Amino acid sequence: MNPLQRLALRLTALSGLMLLALPAGAQQADYPQRPITLVVPFPAGGPSDALARGFAQQMGARLGQAVVVENVGGAGGTIGLQRVARSAADGYTLAFGTLGTHVANAAVYPKLPYDPVADFQPVGLAGSAPMLLLAHADFPANDLAQFAAWLTARGKQATYGSAGIGSISHYGCVLLLAALKQSATHVPYRGVAPAISDLMGGQTDFMCDQTTTSLPQIAGGKLKAIAILSNERLAQLPGVGTAAEAGYALDVRSWNAIFAPRGTPESAMAPLRQALQAAAADAKFGSQMQAVGVDLPQNDAAQPQAVTTLIERGLREDVPALRAKQEFLD
Repeated sequence: MNPLQRLALRLTALSGLMLLALPAGAQQADYPQRPITLVVPFPAGGPSDALARGFAQQMGARLGQAVVVENVGGAGGTIGLQRVARSAADGYTLAFGTLGTHVANAAVYPKLPYDPVADFQPVGLAGSAPMLLLAHADFPANDLAQFAAWLTARGKQATYGSAGIGSISHYGCVLLLAALKQSATHVPYRGVAPAISDLMGGQTDFMCDQTTTSLPQIAGGKLKAIAILSNERLAQLPGVGTAAEAGYALDVRSWNAIFAPRGTPESAMAPLRQALQAAAADAKFGSQMQAVGVDLPQNDAAQPQAVTTLIERGLREDVPALRAKQEFLD
């Protein structure tokens, strides 16, 4: 072996050792190299599922790999979140988290099988939407004042459905009832779709839900929107007043965000952030989301820190308040 060959061999061996010494992220320069799984911790057909599929399609086109939505429902989203928290931190398994999974569940479950902050790192916010107070089409009240009077007369005989204990729909109605200083009987379901189905059929009296799944049912005359549980009216429902207009300090907006397991390398996080932010800035996609009442984040609101701020504020302020409401745990 001549000196040049020996030098080449040494350099090859050295480069191999250097590669082994690099952190996992430094070896993922070509991320992604295979399809990415986006775990939605709820059954198919709900508001988070619909939004996640839109982002999966948009992000997949920009990343050059399919982003495949997998529904892993159960226990208010904790089963799906636990799975992602325990997944390899390589950028190929992500979670589509919510206000429920990262804030409300901390009030419901004394021992969550994951830490909402320590086990995840946010890719970014994926949209937010106001909550609506809904009822079946024949419900006697048409605004929040009439609803409050009806509820006063009915008390615990009144029933409201939700996507399950700790879900956003449960969270919204608990805050509404607290603002009204009223009570009602909670009927949890395994997802939004069956809860809406029973509401339309009159098996329950009312429900609090995001615009994503409810606007089509309202437009079709199958559901009645009684109030918007936030400070601003919706262009899609010009005749429906807000809780603030009725004199209640209530501003309930759901939010969704994409998370990776803690420790995911920057070589994966950076392309994911770029794809998410590009999707949120896409004019056509934005128009489609606006049609169902979803606001896509822009500028600073699209950054991971915005998600961290939402979670930390919720855990600090909302969780103690919710734990003080025993009804939330029923």
